[in-house]
Amino acid sequence: MRYLSTRGEAPVREFEDVLLAGLAEDGGLFLPETWPELSAEEWRALRGLPYAELSARLMALFTAPAISEAELLTMTRAAYAGFGHAATAPLVQIEPGIFSLELFHGPTLAFKDMAMQLLGRLFDHVLAKRGQRVTIVGATSGDTGSAAIEACRDRAAVDMVILHPEGRTSAVQRRQMTTVLSPNIRNIAVQGSFDDCQDLVKAMFNDAPFRNEMKLSAVNSINWARIAAQIPYYAYAALALGAPDRPVAFSVPTGNFGNVLAAWVARRMGLPIERLIVGANRNDILARFITSNDMSARPVEPSLSPSMDIQVSSNFERLLFELLGRDAKATAETMTRFRAEGRMPVPDAAWKQATELFHGFTLSDEGTLEEIRRLYAESAYLADPHTAIGTAAARAMRPADAGIPVVVAATAHPAKFPDAVEKATGFRPALPPRMADLHEREERFEVLPADLEAIETVVRGHARRNAA
Repeated sequence: MRYLSTRGEAPVREFEDVLLAGLAEDGGLFLPETWPELSAEEWRALRGLPYAELSARLMALFTAPAISEAELLTMTRAAYAGFGHAATAPLVQIEPGIFSLELFHGPTLAFKDMAMQLLGRLFDHVLAKRGQRVTIVGATSGDTGSAAIEACRDRAAVDMVILHPEGRTSAVQRRQMTTVLSPNIRNIAVQGSFDDCQDLVKAMFNDAPFRNEMKLSAVNSINWARIAAQIPYYAYAALALGAPDRPVAFSVPTGNFGNVLAAWVARRMGLPIERLIVGANRNDILARFITSNDMSARPVEPSLSPSMDIQVSSNFERLLFELLGRDAKATAETMTRFRAEGRMPVPDAAWKQATELFHGFTLSDEGTLEEIRRLYAESAYLADPHTAIGTAAARAMRPADAGIPVVVAATAHPAKFPDAVEKATGFRPALPPRMADLHEREERFEVLPADLEAIETVVRGHARRNAA
């Protein structure tokens, strides 16, 4: 499997190089040269496999020939062994025709663990084989950072610096990052939004001398390996509900478009996914694009679902590349114009193609609280604010054919957002026993302005200290 950049000016690479590079040198994102496709018979053969084995089977399609299925199976078994549910990603029916795919049973109680626990082991495997060391920089709106830190803490060949927007994550999300005191981990609270954090990370990658000096790598979903590692849970749910002999739909609360893009890839590989519902909060740029071809950035507004408080959805570039017929020049021009003007001119034909599969839905904070209340009262199901947006979207936008089940990506444990859950239900969900003392642990982070020079100085000092 070889990979190309969405902007067409970076060398074609194999999986290991894509893993370590993260972002392409031309500012684009890596995608496979050709999409692997499975026949209906091949999909049927995957039914009933344990999650770790299914993950290794599907991931091997993207890592060959660099990493074998046998090597992947060792990594996937280790990655998911510590999850808090024997099924890894259990499927729970919450009402007729609607199911919750619980992706929050990992060590940091969020769906990011599904990919990140595997990503940490992939980095170890490749870096050990090459005798190399990398500096990972990442931006987080709340969950990516803690999952990345948990996956990479104390790893000998990895230094990590994570940027989060100051005051714009939940206290649990922040503490899951800042109470990890491993020497290879550094946390920075940026005075700005997640989009500011994400822009700083991209600017570091685009600073070629700094990128080469620090041997930068990425764990955000700009890294293709993150997307690849999320594909298996969509297959896991679809197969459990009868695919490939029965179509399914997915409702995905999303901000950076990576999670729902993984579902799109699963469909591209041959799974009969009838509909992809994109759930949004007040920061609704993706929903506006889908409903009215309005991809215009607005100021980020804090909400009860902070992981979705995003206006610049990085992974949309991968879908745009496909919608434009893999025209790298057109993709680069469109993205450059978006960054300059804050508005993306997507041709009507490409937009209409997207709307054949994608459906947008927006929910206010008040609607989110009402949905949490409703779910708990009617189904005894406790959802976090992000998942609640997904369930409301599933009810509102489900296919007309009642025989097509809708699976909601349940992206976080309700205890990660206790204030919102308490406001909706009257009680605070408890953290699992292994995290019961989280609010008593020592925190370590620094607050910095959204200034590239200041951030690069900290990253350079952190990497050099650990490499010495």
